[in-house]
Amino acid sequence: MRISAMSAQDITAMMAELGTQAKAAALELSIAPTTQKNDVLLKGAALLRANAPKIKEANAKDMAAGEEKGLAASMLDRLMLDDARIESMAKGLEDIAELTDPVGEVMSQWDRPNGLNISRVRVPLGVIGIIYESRPNVTADAGALSLKSGNVAILRGGSESFHSSHAIMDCLTEALEQAGLPKTCIQMIPTTDRAAVGEMLTMSDTIDVIVPRGGKGLIERITRESKIPLFKHLDGICHIYVDATSDVEKARKVIVNGKMRRTGICGATETVLINRAVLETQASTIITDLMDAGCEVRGDEAIQALDDRVVRATQEDWGMEYLDAIVSVKVVDSLSEAVGHINTYGSHHTDCIITEDSTAAEDFLNQVDSAICVLNASTQFADGGEFGMGAEIGISTGKMHARGPVGVEQLTSFKYKVRGDGHCRP
Repeated sequence: MRISAMSAQDITAMMAELGTQAKAAALELSIAPTTQKNDVLLKGAALLRANAPKIKEANAKDMAAGEEKGLAASMLDRLMLDDARIESMAKGLEDIAELTDPVGEVMSQWDRPNGLNISRVRVPLGVIGIIYESRPNVTADAGALSLKSGNVAILRGGSESFHSSHAIMDCLTEALEQAGLPKTCIQMIPTTDRAAVGEMLTMSDTIDVIVPRGGKGLIERITRESKIPLFKHLDGICHIYVDATSDVEKARKVIVNGKMRRTGICGATETVLINRAVLETQASTIITDLMDAGCEVRGDEAIQALDDRVVRATQEDWGMEYLDAIVSVKVVDSLSEAVGHINTYGSHHTDCIITEDSTAAEDFLNQVDSAICVLNASTQFADGGEFGMGAEIGISTGKMHARGPVGVEQLTSFKYKVRGDGHCRP
């Protein structure tokens, strides 16, 4: 059942039912064998491929509505599904199936002098509520990662991707049924009404953790209202710092890729910092490369003086997540100043240094307070798939529990198993 609008009373009842069903399914899924979970994933991949025409038809409705609504080009890019992206989703499910199942892994084990044996063992978190905006592929990624890690998922996609997400969800539901697991192991909220999100954030009796993926407004609302622990995925204000010893060709390639490969993703570079020592030798070339690629450059006074096409940056630009073909560029006098700027204006997501100095590299990697710190590589590698995790449910910019790409291992907690033989404490 898919509903565009509901009464407040109906939403409360619907969400309570979803939560009750999820809690019941969680016990069965937590002890499901790896082979059965992998069967769901492989069947889901096959169904995505087989239903590609239906998925594209649903996506066309969302794209038309998005264009009529005036969504930004970056949002439309996130929303769009074609054969290649559907194949990527299917391949992602297959990659997740190949991952080691974390559930039941013995993390450590020891014997006490009194003969007790104690082990720390990975277990699922339980029920995960996942709230995301316009990227329909998150439906497949989040559902698959939750399932592989033994967690039940309640998904709430954005209104922009409503038809696309439900077409993908249909494939996952059918895969669960074919593999003999409850279809309630992965559920999708069937309404676009925002009140459903508010209700979801109060369901601490049935939901164990909330994973929000979206813009700053969504994250701020969820942080403010949630009564459930969060894996926060905040802004992707990512930096590339060009050090005094940087290789110019590496810098040129990495910066254009970091900014322009896909401008609307959270790992896109938003600010470039250039050491004053290479201002004369590298900055003009970097600026030209970006502009030739179709990027607007907003720079400080020193950068603006190099090219009259550069727009003067304002204070707001240093903390801006553009998600568009716009980049801010600033000159700094030292690595220390670069680190200070990143730690002040960044979002603790992904930041990169371009350098040939191993000491500078280690100082940067150690001192930048971000979930992902990169040496001589594009910030667009900030992705669970690129990390070998198969996919990710998001990139956590907080410091508690999971940090960085959240894959199957990060979606587990642990319990202690204590084994004795009639032991009594004196």
